Amino acid sequence: MMKEIDAKGLACPKPVVLAKKAITSNQKVLVIVDNQTAVSNLTKLGKKMGAEVSVVEESETEFRVLFKKSKSSDSENTESDAENNGAKIYLISADTMGDGERELGQILIKGFISTIKELDPLPKRIIFLNSGVKLATKEDIIFYLKELEELGVEIFFCGTCVDYYGLQEEIKVGEISNMFEIADNLNREDLVTI
Repeated sequence: MMKEIDAKGLACPKPVVLAKKAITSNQKVLVIVDNQTAVSNLTKLGKKMGAEVSVVEESETEFRVLFKKSKSSDSENTESDAENNGAKIYLISADTMGDGERELGQILIKGFISTIKELDPLPKRIIFLNSGVKLATKEDIIFYLKELEELGVEIFFCGTCVDYYGLQEEIKVGEISNMFEIADNLNREDLVTI
């Protein structure tokens, strides 16, 4: 039997949260959403949970996303969780560092991001939210973020924040994420807040 969830009109991360709960206890789940960002977030969730994901129907106002759970999904997810334990993540929530003069804060955040690649060990992930997502539009910062990605550091940007600032077309590095994935990461990892 297939579980169906109508998540149209629900703000991030509610569609992902509802889908995750349903996938945990059902072999097939159909989630109906009304925007492409939700489809992208659901696709990431499905991959993370080891489920097959497909958009089975799409119109201007509605997307139907189908999840099919494989028999090995639960064990793969548990192994993935074990690998993440103890890894550090950095949370960058502003496009400056510190509370002083803005110009100084911009110099400091650029210096900080350019220095990360010299650290041992490297962080597993860097998450940008609020005005921190604006850093992904600055060429000199993008250069350092691409270097970090090449070294294996995962770069995530809050999708709600990217949408709020209208930066969808300007993000050229990393992944657009969602609040469920961000909260899940913050819950599991050693956190360094910038």
